[in-house]
Amino acid sequence: MKATHLGQYLGALGLMLLLSSPVTLFITSGSLLAAGVKAGLGLVLVGVFLATNLTSFRQFATSQASVALLRSGLVVLAVLCGLVALNYVAATKGARWDLTQGRIHSLSPQTVTALESLPEKVVAIGFLPPTHEANALLESLFQRYHEQVPERFEYQLLDPNNNPELAARFNLRAGQASVVLVRGEGPNASHTTAASVSEQDLTNALIRLTSVGTQRVYFITGHGEWPLEKDQANPSDPGATLSELRRQLLHEGYAADAMYLVGTTDIPRDASLVIIAGARVPYTQPEVEVLRKYLAGGGRMLYFADVGLEDGLGPLLAEYGIQLDEGIAADSQFNSGNPYVLVSKFYSNHAIVQPLLQRNLNVQLPMARSLGLLREGLAPGVRVEPMVHTSQNGWVETTPTQNAVPSDGEKAGQLTLAAAITRDTSDTPDKRFGEARLVVLGDADLLLDSNWGHEANRNLVMNALGWASHQVARITVRPPDREVSTLELDLSAVKRMRFIATDLFPLTLMGLGIAIWLARRHK
Repeated sequence: MKATHLGQYLGALGLMLLLSSPVTLFITSGSLLAAGVKAGLGLVLVGVFLATNLTSFRQFATSQASVALLRSGLVVLAVLCGLVALNYVAATKGARWDLTQGRIHSLSPQTVTALESLPEKVVAIGFLPPTHEANALLESLFQRYHEQVPERFEYQLLDPNNNPELAARFNLRAGQASVVLVRGEGPNASHTTAASVSEQDLTNALIRLTSVGTQRVYFITGHGEWPLEKDQANPSDPGATLSELRRQLLHEGYAADAMYLVGTTDIPRDASLVIIAGARVPYTQPEVEVLRKYLAGGGRMLYFADVGLEDGLGPLLAEYGIQLDEGIAADSQFNSGNPYVLVSKFYSNHAIVQPLLQRNLNVQLPMARSLGLLREGLAPGVRVEPMVHTSQNGWVETTPTQNAVPSDGEKAGQLTLAAAITRDTSDTPDKRFGEARLVVLGDADLLLDSNWGHEANRNLVMNALGWASHQVARITVRPPDREVSTLELDLSAVKRMRFIATDLFPLTLMGLGIAIWLARRHK
C-alpha cells in the first residue's frame, strides 16, 4: 500500500474523530478525557494525511471536483442540522407514543378521569431520600399526572430527612418513604397518603382525597357468605375470602363493613349499598322482608349467585325480573379450556360494561349461573337490562357430573350472565333515593382473592359498585397490575450505552465505509 493511500485512510478516520469529539463531550458520554483523546488522535491522523498527500491536496483544492465535494458537504451538513432541529423540537414539544405491550407509560382511563374531575389543585409530595430506588419512578409518574392536568396537579420530591417539620405535619415516621396528596391551602387543607409508589395507589389516593363523604358498603353475613378477612377463611381454602375486594373498596374511598340482618328491621340509613355474595343458608322471611323494604325505598344492592346454592331470595329477585337458572352455564366455544369457565366479550350497551367493551377486555367467570329475565310478576317501575352474555354456543348444563354437552331439555343459546335492574321509587314515602338499583351476577367466585387479579373481572365488579352507588366517575377501567418489564440502569451505565450506540458504533461504521470507498477508488 502506498503511503499516500494509507494517509488518506488515516486522515478520513482522524477527521471523523475530530468532528465527533464535541458530540462525545456534550451529548454521548460527557467525559472530557474521552473527548480529548478522540480530538488529539484525530488531529494526529489528519496531520499524517496532510504530510503524505500534500501534493494531491493542492491539486484537489484547485480542481472542479472540489467544488462538487464542497456542495455535497454542505448538503450533508444541512441534513444534519435539520435532524438536530427535528430532534430538539420532538424532545421539547413533540407528542409521545407508548408502544409497550402493557402500555406501562400511559395513564389508565380511571386515572385520566380522576385527574380531569379534580375540583381544585392537588399537590403531591413524594417523601423519598434522593438515593431511594423508587425516586426516578415516582418522578416519572408525577410528571405524567402533571402533563394531563398541569393547572390542577403539581408535585415535588422532598428528602424527609431534610424536612422533618413536614414529615411531622403528615405524621410520617422517620425514614419512611411516602407519598402525600394535599388538597386546598391553610387550615382548610386536607391530605391523604398513598400506600406505595404505583399508579393504582396514587390514583386511589386521589379519589379518596376528592370524594365527598364516604360511601359505606355493607356485606350481609350470617348465611355462609364469603368472609371479608383472611383470618376468617376456611383453613382448607385460605384464598376463599373477599379481602382483596375489601382492600380495593377502601382504596377507592368506600367504607366496608359486615352486618347481620337477624334482629334488625331496616338497613342502616348510611348504607350506600349492600352486597350479598355466595350465601349458602336460606334467609329467613323477616330477613327477606328487610331487603324487600330496603329496595322498595330506593336501596342499592349487588347480588352474586353461586352454583348449586339456594338462599331463599328467589321470590325477591323475581320481583326485580330475575330468575336464576338451575345448573351451570357452559359455552362450547368461548371458554378457557373448560366449558364451565366462561370467557365472555359479549356485552350490552349498559354503562357498567361500556369501558370493558371499549378496551376489548374479556371477563372470565368460573362456574357461573345464568339468569332468566322475567316479564311478569315484577314490582312496579322495574326495568331490567342484561349486561353480559355467553356466545350463541352457550347452554345450561343440568348434569355436569355426567356430560359436558348440550342435552335435550337443557336451555341453550346465548345466556345472560349479569343484569342491571332499576326501579322508580320517587313516590315512595321516606325513600332513600328516587331510584332503586340492583345488579345481579351469576358468579360469586370472581370476587375471591384468587380470582381478583383478573383485570376485566375487577373492573366489572367495581363498575357495578360505582353504578349502583351512583358514583359515575368510578365507572371506568382501573390501572392494571402491570408486570415489571423495565431494565433498571444507573447513570454511568446509561452514559456507556449512549456512547456506544450514538458515538462509537456509528463512527466505526462510517470509518469502514470510507475505507471501502477509498480502497475501491484506488483500484
